[in-house]
Amino acid sequence: MTEDKELREEEMQEETAEQAVESEETATEEVVEEETTTEADDNSEPTVEQQLEALQSEVDAAEEKYLRLYAEFENYKRRIQNEADIQKTYRAQQVLTDVLPTLDNIERALQIEGDDESFVSLKKGVQMVYDSLIKALEDNGLERIQAKGEQFDPNFHQAVIQDDNPDFESGAITEELQSGYKLKERVLRASMVKVNQ
Repeated sequence: MTEDKELREEEMQEETAEQAVESEETATEEVVEEETTTEADDNSEPTVEQQLEALQSEVDAAEEKYLRLYAEFENYKRRIQNEADIQKTYRAQQVLTDVLPTLDNIERALQIEGDDESFVSLKKGVQMVYDSLIKALEDNGLERIQAKGEQFDPNFHQAVIQDDNPDFESGAITEELQSGYKLKERVLRASMVKVNQ
């Protein structure tokens, strides 16, 4: 009996030792699984915070691109509008420039003097045509540049002769040789003038 008892105690000790070894192996496997799971989580899927950061950076990049394109489009619209306004303002420039020699010729014709009744009648008709033409051109923005008695301004006047007239101060225009015109603020043709020294 004693041998049986000893044998049983030995078996129990062996079973206890085996259970302890199994417990240690199980614990070791669990630790290895946890580490593997943690490493797998770190490597395979980003965290929610990382996903949010990535999405936020994508949204910021898209918003910046949109704002840049919007600003470029607004600048383009503004530039096109300015060009259209300028073109509208100065659309008559070419026609007015082409008409200026005709105005010069009519002005020269009106300077001719004569006593004949038919000549006076003809001159009166030419004067009416001239006045009508000037009014139509002024309605389209043509302005005559003031010259005689004004101070010489190279932006509006072209000096072709120098004069020595005591009735005018130095730099004053004593005579206009050819009329100058402008459209709004743009000079179509400078006045040809005689300037006092």
